[in-house]
Amino acid sequence: MQAVYFCTMQDTFRHQGLRKRLVQELKGEGIKDEKVLKAIEKIPRHFFIETFFEDDAYENKPFPIGRGQTISNPYTVAYQTELLELREGDKVLEIGTGSGYQSAVLAELGAEVFSIERHQPLSNKAKKMLEHFGYTNVHTFFGDGFKGLPQFAPFDKILITAAAPEIPKDLLKQLKVNGIMVIPFGDGDTQKMIRIKRLDNNEFEKETFSTFTFVPMLKGVED
Repeated sequence: MQAVYFCTMQDTFRHQGLRKRLVQELKGEGIKDEKVLKAIEKIPRHFFIETFFEDDAYENKPFPIGRGQTISNPYTVAYQTELLELREGDKVLEIGTGSGYQSAVLAELGAEVFSIERHQPLSNKAKKMLEHFGYTNVHTFFGDGFKGLPQFAPFDKILITAAAPEIPKDLLKQLKVNGIMVIPFGDGDTQKMIRIKRLDNNEFEKETFSTFTFVPMLKGVED
């Protein structure tokens, strides 16, 4: 069934034109990194959402993807990615694979992505989609995001795509010295985007940015 879905999906000139319009909108909202904008323009977001929402795929808004999760709006994806200050070849830990769209953006920027998802069906679906697009630099895992992937640590960058009620200590341990973590922090209806830089083994620098709304980051896994 999944293979048929891939075969029937198309990326038309209309879709490509809508992505160009979206990129101009993101520029107007303050996204400046041209590499991030090029990735947004290249990736067919409508492949990563349910076909019911396809006509609105390039509107700057989130959509449900099942299991109470959402695909973030493109501005949020671009904003978080820009804060990471990615360099080609960076080893990135992503917490919350979701649809796989954010993973694809990171991969387009040349990162080696290790992405973990706590919902088994979402993890499976994202894995197939990313393989369909040939992203050999994305490695997906089913597991508890609070624990990260210590067997592959340390990471140059860590990106959390859900609202964390606390800064996970296990994830801080997996961040390289001079590495960057971007995390939406707070357990209310809205969260502040936080960037944490590891200065040495025991010292971290924290910067606070704009307010966003994310689904909560939860412990454990769901089959």
